[in-house]
Amino acid sequence: MSETPILDPVQAYALWAASYPARAHNPVMQAEQRALLSLMPDDLSRQRVLDAGCGSGRYVLQALRRGAGRVIGVDLSTEMLQRAGAELQREVTRPTDYQLIQGSLDALPVHDAWADLTICGLTIGHLQNLREPLAELCRVTRPGGTILCSDVHPIGHALGWLRDFTCEGQRYAVRHTPYLYSDWHTACGELGLRIERVIEPMLDPADIPQGARFDPVALKVPVALVLQLKRQDRALTGSTPVQGCP
Repeated sequence: MSETPILDPVQAYALWAASYPARAHNPVMQAEQRALLSLMPDDLSRQRVLDAGCGSGRYVLQALRRGAGRVIGVDLSTEMLQRAGAELQREVTRPTDYQLIQGSLDALPVHDAWADLTICGLTIGHLQNLREPLAELCRVTRPGGTILCSDVHPIGHALGWLRDFTCEGQRYAVRHTPYLYSDWHTACGELGLRIERVIEPMLDPADIPQGARFDPVALKVPVALVLQLKRQDRALTGSTPVQGCP
């Protein structure tokens, strides 16, 4: 059996975007989303929300459904932003409530302290350094604001799992760097972020399609790491936002 090519995120999502649903479309994402949404306030009225690494826009849409006053979605992949834009046009009646911007997680095109709530779902592992993107998430969040981060659980990497997909009959995987809880603890301490809650969700057997091929060990271990962080007043700031952010 040939090895699965590992692509960098820009290459991977250029191929994957056309078939990438704007929802949690596999059991791992469903477990991750349930955990993250349990940490998101039910009422986001008048709140400014940033979805960093927004992909197909699933958390942009969730924030708007909870009444967010303004939502910005940022993603490095132009193809995924197009996918998100098409979905949001179908779902959202007031397009002025959101904006999609192309940009990198380690250089977010957003002003300092802009967001009341910043979300980064299943994206930070695409970067090969945790502290740099986490510093950016901190910078763009106001003092006292909340950051909700999730990533594939590092135990999956240890078990040899890949973030894979199929395009035109070829199986590919997206490059992913696993981060242990100790890595998060160290980076948050350096940046002035307080870890308020950590959830390690398990798969729900009901989410697994009948006849699906999967590692049965996945039912016995956590599949995601979801963190609620609070930006404290001493958090680092000072990066220059990219032109285009409101």
